[in-house]
Amino acid sequence: MKTVFITGANVGQANLLSKKLAERGWKVFSGVLPGAPTDLTTGGNITVVEQDVSNTESVRKSAGFVAQALQGQGLNLLLNVAGVANIAVGVMEAVNLDDMQRLFNINAFGQLRVVQAFLPLLRKAAPDARIINYSSGAIIANPVGAGAYNMTKHAIHGMTLTLRHELAPFGIQVTSIIPGGVLTGMSANSHQNTQASWNRQPEEIRKVYSPYLEKVMTQVLPDMLEKHGNTPEYAVDEALKIIDLKKWKPMHYVGRDVKPMGVMRRLLSDSGLEKVMRSQFKIPAYKG
Repeated sequence: MKTVFITGANVGQANLLSKKLAERGWKVFSGVLPGAPTDLTTGGNITVVEQDVSNTESVRKSAGFVAQALQGQGLNLLLNVAGVANIAVGVMEAVNLDDMQRLFNINAFGQLRVVQAFLPLLRKAAPDARIINYSSGAIIANPVGAGAYNMTKHAIHGMTLTLRHELAPFGIQVTSIIPGGVLTGMSANSHQNTQASWNRQPEEIRKVYSPYLEKVMTQVLPDMLEKHGNTPEYAVDEALKIIDLKKWKPMHYVGRDVKPMGVMRRLLSDSGLEKVMRSQFKIPAYKG
């Protein structure tokens, strides 16, 4: 029986991945944030494990629990899915650094904590052991107002690329999943949330950027998400196809919206891709 640990499984894609992998016969350890609501319960092929990825001791305890449950066996797959988005939203000039540190602590350092804690278990299963880190299509699109989030997702993919080198001698494959917009709870009420985020920025910043970026942040980007966003079921089914692949690339795209960006990334220069993104986002050009 293959074994997997999935972070952030309270709700969303990680929750669905837990259920679908369990249905496939995997032994699933589902990391859930203590006290957060979830419909997952321990039973059958699923074991619920309390884990707060922002807390080092919590992550260590979760790894110890899994090690004890495996009784000397290794772990075949780590799915690093946990993350948040609606923190430190706004233009880079005004981003709240305390909020940004909190975002990094969950999204970037959280994934690293989990990798560090679970690598000994993965090495026990090597070369039949793998790691998937969830990055984001934001690292290609670089949408305005999401700079802090985007930075965490660049960090995650940077970690993936380094781990691919460091773990190659053990036969452990690592990849980044690059999802597009997914219509989960994290992205719900996008128009209201982006408007609220815009309103929370300092008044002097809003005055400076409003003629150019307010509509982009509060209308264009949410409209694109609602029109082109992927259902969680579709995103999870695409992720399962990646899990089934024998050989992983450094990154795999998941989503009807992000796959074309992956093609453009290969065919266009950096400046050419940037020009396309600005056109899509309706960012006005400088008029000197």
